[in-house]
Amino acid sequence: MADNEIDIAVEDAQWEEAVPDLEALVTRAVEAGLAAAPDAPEGPVEISVLLADDATVQDLNRTWRGQDKPTNVLSFPAAAQPRHAEAATPLGDVVLAYETLVRESAEQSKPLQNHLAHLLVHGTLHLLGQDHETGEAEADAMEALEVAALATLGIPDPYVDGP
Repeated sequence: MADNEIDIAVEDAQWEEAVPDLEALVTRAVEAGLAAAPDAPEGPVEISVLLADDATVQDLNRTWRGQDKPTNVLSFPAAAQPRHAEAATPLGDVVLAYETLVRESAEQSKPLQNHLAHLLVHGTLHLLGQDHETGEAEADAMEALEVAALATLGIPDPYVDGP
């Protein structure tokens, strides 16, 4: 998957201060999500990742989902486009909120890097059509894909209580 294009924009500098090797972690987590997905497209893909703050995510959440509050991660799938042999298939955008991730990491006693990787995998799977809100079976399937992807990164199951 070396041909994938993972465009990373860091809007909030706190990300770079808090997460060592931030871009490498983002790239590895997105790639793990792509590798775990049974419905990933053939050939290279393009995904944009925005590492933002709560205010930015709250604005996006209010505008696009009608929920006037920050959330940990938002995914915006790209519109379906014809496949071009030489071009990467655009999958969409994943946006993460710094303050929310820091708070959740502390509440769950999990390293910020692990929580960030989990939500990057989660967001990537959403871009590929996975959904956890349509039913229990779908939620279980998505959770299993997340756990498998994170295992390839040496990150423990985030759904098990404890660090």
